Amino acid sequence: MTGTAFDTNRWVGVGVVASLAVGVAIVFGRQPGLLLTAVVGVAYAAYARSGEAPVPDLRIERELSTDTPAVDDEVRVTVRVTNAGEATLPDLRLVDGVPPALSVTDGSPRHGTALRPGKQATFEYVVTAVRGDHAWQPTVAITRDASGSRERRSEVECETSMRCFPTLDATADLPLRGLTTQYTGRIATDVGGTGLEFHSTREYKHGDPLKRIDWNRYARSGDLATLEFREERAATVVLLVDVRKDAYLGGGEDGENAVERSVDAASQAFSSLLTSGDRVGIAALGPEECWLAPGSGNDHRARARQLLATHPALSSTPDGGKFFPSIRLRRLLRRLPSDAQILLFSPVTDDYMVSVARRLDAIGHLVTVVSPDPTVDDTPGHRLARLERQNRLSRLRQSGIRVVDWGDGPLATELARASVRWSA
Repeated sequence: MTGTAFDTNRWVGVGVVASLAVGVAIVFGRQPGLLLTAVVGVAYAAYARSGEAPVPDLRIERELSTDTPAVDDEVRVTVRVTNAGEATLPDLRLVDGVPPALSVTDGSPRHGTALRPGKQATFEYVVTAVRGDHAWQPTVAITRDASGSRERRSEVECETSMRCFPTLDATADLPLRGLTTQYTGRIATDVGGTGLEFHSTREYKHGDPLKRIDWNRYARSGDLATLEFREERAATVVLLVDVRKDAYLGGGEDGENAVERSVDAASQAFSSLLTSGDRVGIAALGPEECWLAPGSGNDHRARARQLLATHPALSSTPDGGKFFPSIRLRRLLRRLPSDAQILLFSPVTDDYMVSVARRLDAIGHLVTVVSPDPTVDDTPGHRLARLERQNRLSRLRQSGIRVVDWGDGPLATELARASVRWSA
């Protein structure tokens, strides 16, 4: 663990003062005060140059209060640093490698101390858990010599990871569109059969259930007729999340970015739809390919929970890989079942997502857009960006696509409002 050593330039001013004092003393003759200043300055400069930043031999142990927290749980991180070498470290500064997606809410991941051989220092801090796999990066250790003129930067490995699964809590019933499967579900269709809502009557056929005979008609005319109700069928739904770099926008310094909000909304939607008997799949539109075919049942729920928590395409931070829009969209279209409708989660920060939603809807995959609003109105530029986004959402509505403009309130509230508008 040699690290990189370099000057701190802490004593540069002392050398300059000493040189200036010597020059002035030469010009104006012997000046005891100036000579004393020069001697002291030279001594300090020599002292600063005499040492070297020690090479640390550190052992780090990192302990989490839990490595499988729930979303928004507070996790206490305890770091113990031991000087396993034979040299005293007079000035040791540590910066723990907190995963980039986690925010420190209490304490500090930075610590300064001095350690004699065999001694240990401990510090703690608290992070708030967010969905995903999180691996700690190496701890940065900076050592300085006694004078502070030289320092050495090293990295100390200590493998630590935390996995946070989404809860998959169901929100309010999602208002789906009419495209359905042949399986029984909750969506009323225009097909007559068994159900709850009256559809029509037809001529009685031998074997029709007695409870579906129109006895009022029989009493009036003596003719037998059978009641038909609107069949209720299940839907096939694919939850498509926009994870392009342009989607990682937040509504403030401390707020969640739009992708994190989209994944959270998709988690709620998945649970709600699966509980309602629909077949649900998950996909992402971004640099990394992500696909879970529509399905149902508890095993499918477990696979979705694992994917939402750990798949790199759904990370809380942007993927630095290249995004090829046409390739990703073609692969998605090949995989989509013909009867699938799309719940598209996107902040709609550019015209590309408008074109994607229109194309999917035009080829028969009925689209509903759930759009978390990442915009703010604190500057003229931000107000312009908000207006442009509103114009894009208006264009989607004009194309016949349902849009849920999700602001700061709960998603269930926005869905309830949207359902009222769509049923009016």
